[in-house]
Amino acid sequence: MMSLEEYWKKRDFSKTPEPKGEIEKESKNRFVVHDHYAKKAGHHHDFRLEMEGVLKSWAVPKGVPEKEGIRHLAIQTEDHPVAYLTFKGEIPEGEYGAGKVEIFDIGRYKLLEKKDNKIIFELQGKKLKGKYVLLKLKRKNQWLIFKAKS
Repeated sequence: MMSLEEYWKKRDFSKTPEPKGEIEKESKNRFVVHDHYAKKAGHHHDFRLEMEGVLKSWAVPKGVPEKEGIRHLAIQTEDHPVAYLTFKGEIPEGEYGAGKVEIFDIGRYKLLEKKDNKIIFELQGKKLKGKYVLLKLKRKNQWLIFKAKS
């Protein structure tokens, strides 16, 4: 059962402009990649796939690879509400994830395979296009993301 409890617990919605959101009834297979200029974690990408009524989310410190053969660490974070697809703005100092959030890319994806330890999908974004793989590593919440040969 997916939940936004962890997302809600980490935020004070009277201070942050982030959407509170809710679990959606249907998925439209959308994705977003945020450029997150976080004060604590530094600049990274937040990669989000709309799935099971929420945005499954990963922090990607070195960014989502745009070329085949490059593998980057992706750290799974709490699910975000689908309303976060279009979020951009400044998360205030003192709040979880404080810093500037911009949209790097947004679009749709086609799910090709989904297992507990592997997700294969085709991105149809403005910048990111093609077949991608998220592969779960042994360590908790750690995945690899890479562009696969089409």
